[in-house]
Amino acid sequence: MSNRALLEVIALDAADAVAAQSGGADRLELVTDMAADGLTPPRETFAAIRAAVDIPLRVMLRLADGFSAGTPADVEALVAAAAGLREEGADEFVLGFLDTEGRPDLVTVERLLAVISGCSWTFHRAIDRATDRDALRKQLADLPGLDTYLTAGSAAGVDAGLSTLIAEAGRRAEPGYEQNLLVGGGLRLDHVPALRAAGLDAFHIGGAARPHGWTGPVSADAVREWRTAVDS
Repeated sequence: MSNRALLEVIALDAADAVAAQSGGADRLELVTDMAADGLTPPRETFAAIRAAVDIPLRVMLRLADGFSAGTPADVEALVAAAAGLREEGADEFVLGFLDTEGRPDLVTVERLLAVISGCSWTFHRAIDRATDRDALRKQLADLPGLDTYLTAGSAAGVDAGLSTLIAEAGRRAEPGYEQNLLVGGGLRLDHVPALRAAGLDAFHIGGAARPHGWTGPVSADAVREWRTAVDS
């Protein structure tokens, strides 16, 4: 039986994508503007990356820093961006919004799901800022296409969230906990053994794939090091 874990790498452009695939990434998260923690890339960027690699691509749907969808006009702009990406051929996405009380913004999420109907998607680290993680998961449990939560277990990162991640990994048979846990956010190589021992098998890296920081490109060698670690 294969022990291969899923390794997802953030890519900003086609060069990043090629390096990540060369290093052994299984999937890419496509974003722009990491100064704002990752926003929706232009459809032209998606097209260039899609032409450069043949692994799955999940495209971020978020137009401003933070986890609020913003004004009605902001939501309309996001819906239009999602529609443009679908026209370009995008078929996997990353999204997630909270209201002012820290609960899931179901109105916005469902607006977007109407546009990306039939696509698989990740609810991103908004879960780590939710008032009640358990309630959020149960509210989202039946939304079509949701197969993954990107989470560190805590807004402060994996160091603080490790016990939560391990506990949630043990609840996969419960309603609301069937989706994959994709661990990311302050993730380090030394976290991997405990996470793998708990049964977690999906990992997300951004800065860890870039030895020279966000101003530098993805390193195939850095990705290869992670590939080896998560499969051990």
